[in-house]
Amino acid sequence: MQATDRLIVAIDRSSRDEILRLADALHGSVGLLKIGLQAFVANGPSIVREVQDRGLKVFLDLKIHDIPNTAQHAVAAAVGLGVEMVTVHASGGTWMLRACASDATLVLGVTILTSLDDAELMRIGFTGSALDNAVRLAKLAQAAGLRGVVASAHEIAAIREACGSELRIVVPGIRPEGSDAGDQRRTKTPAAAIAAGADYIVVGRPVTDARDPRAAAMAIVDSLV
Repeated sequence: MQATDRLIVAIDRSSRDEILRLADALHGSVGLLKIGLQAFVANGPSIVREVQDRGLKVFLDLKIHDIPNTAQHAVAAAVGLGVEMVTVHASGGTWMLRACASDATLVLGVTILTSLDDAELMRIGFTGSALDNAVRLAKLAQAAGLRGVVASAHEIAAIREACGSELRIVVPGIRPEGSDAGDQRRTKTPAAAIAAGADYIVVGRPVTDARDPRAAAMAIVDSLV
């Protein structure tokens, strides 16, 4: 992959006009645009089509987590939209993950959210560290037929060792040097994440809140070369 292909920019906005303005500004400087819950709930499937009509690929990040039948149909609907990637929660379990596996679209199993640390996981009721749980869930997703996972940069090496080189790893919570971490707990810089073995990195506010989003995206791409 080219460095540009590895960069996914998360457009977490409600306004259709703002989403499309950012899509136009970022055209040619990113591999994919991530449409998440905020944008999708505010605008519906039409926002995916409008972004695609501008010549950009879409990563639909809905983090589907439901009974197998419902999750399967939700993923099928995303496949019907022609998105490149869609997310499901790996903690939905083996039967849900098997129902969601697809050759048409890269279905990614979300392991542990990058906003969670070990202390918060303990409060939720998880045993073990974020690293331990991310590896366990990645192995579960792979065994159920998924071809990729979402995990923090801190878990890349362990997931690679456990799951091999074929599994795609998408890494959110990426912050360029000097950026505010915001609500992310387990972060790394773009270059560090790629060096650790990430296939794709996801960057949001450091690009979309920048005075010149395209320049901010290109600076990240340049740091990966």
